[in-house]
Amino acid sequence: MTAHPVIAFVWGQFGPYHMDRCEAAAEGLRGIASVVGIEVAGASDYYAWDRTGEGASFRKMTLYPDRSYNATTRFGRFCRIVRACLSSRARHVFMCHASEPEYLAAALSLRLLGRRLYVMTESKFDDLPRSGWREVAKKFFYLPYMGALVGGARSRAYMRFLGFAENAIAEGYDSVSIARVRRLAHAPAAPDGLPFAERHFTVIARLVAKKNIALAIDAYRRYRDIAAASPGAVVRDLLIYGSGPLEDDLRTRAGMLEGLRFMGFQQEAAIARALASSLALILPSVEEQWGLVVNEAAAMGVPSLVTAQVGACDRLVRAGVSGYIIEPDNSEGLARLMHRVGVDEREWRTLAEGAAAAAPEGDTACFAAGVRVLTGV
Repeated sequence: MTAHPVIAFVWGQFGPYHMDRCEAAAEGLRGIASVVGIEVAGASDYYAWDRTGEGASFRKMTLYPDRSYNATTRFGRFCRIVRACLSSRARHVFMCHASEPEYLAAALSLRLLGRRLYVMTESKFDDLPRSGWREVAKKFFYLPYMGALVGGARSRAYMRFLGFAENAIAEGYDSVSIARVRRLAHAPAAPDGLPFAERHFTVIARLVAKKNIALAIDAYRRYRDIAAASPGAVVRDLLIYGSGPLEDDLRTRAGMLEGLRFMGFQQEAAIARALASSLALILPSVEEQWGLVVNEAAAMGVPSLVTAQVGACDRLVRAGVSGYIIEPDNSEGLARLMHRVGVDEREWRTLAEGAAAAAPEGDTACFAAGVRVLTGV
């Protein structure tokens, strides 16, 4: 009897999303293929996730279990990734970080050793200004890969630009487990659950420049003025979840603004509960390859107010249906949208129902389906 093929997924550090995807792939491929999740290190200076532990339906390997990712070397990562993929007997290997030299070297080595390589990416052409010669040079980094697992339509188009055939690209990479988010929330998805009048606005993001949190603060200040002048309107709070190098600057910008609270970095359960009590998610990024918090918000039926730069718009946000598209330099426009959503319960319920209906487009079942399309198992 022929043994089932092994499919390996390699990431620098596993968070809840990576566990979701490996579990979904393992469940979707049960009896057909085995899944191995390869984590370079269990911690990093970039994400403060709790360590994720073992997989329930897949085998997890941590290459540096007692070291932060940032304390490892490029050469060490290259050696251990190649060794882990070979020892796991993986036939199909999915990798990200394609532009990093150690991952390129590992992909080239594994391809020469007969493995089938696929890149996982959420990059889009509109993420940042592009240079023609750099884009031509970038194609070299994708030479080892036979296919690409991408987030949405713009990522698909970018991979086509970089030389991948249409039938070698599948969507579904940027996904989270709807079931996990709802389980951790301990509450039904909106519009059920907490009453309309008791909900708050929510920002969940790293406090870095590209997230453009200053716009949300300025818009919230203006929103409070608009709502306070509207008879009978509830003036809602704004809760900002996240940490990062701009925290002090943002706190200074907010000053003593009533109703605004910085909640710090929180783990997955606290984020799910925060979304369960949210009126709308605000993500005003000037650069955002995807924005997985939009998936989490949709899982809880929470509409999203996001910029067009957010890749999740490709699958999860439709203006007037599951949220609204905002401009990254228009705090007045965002303030007026916040007021509109905050006073019109009928519209909010329509948006909440639309967000919940869109949620399956961001579920890990899409990841598993994409894996099957690319590998043909």
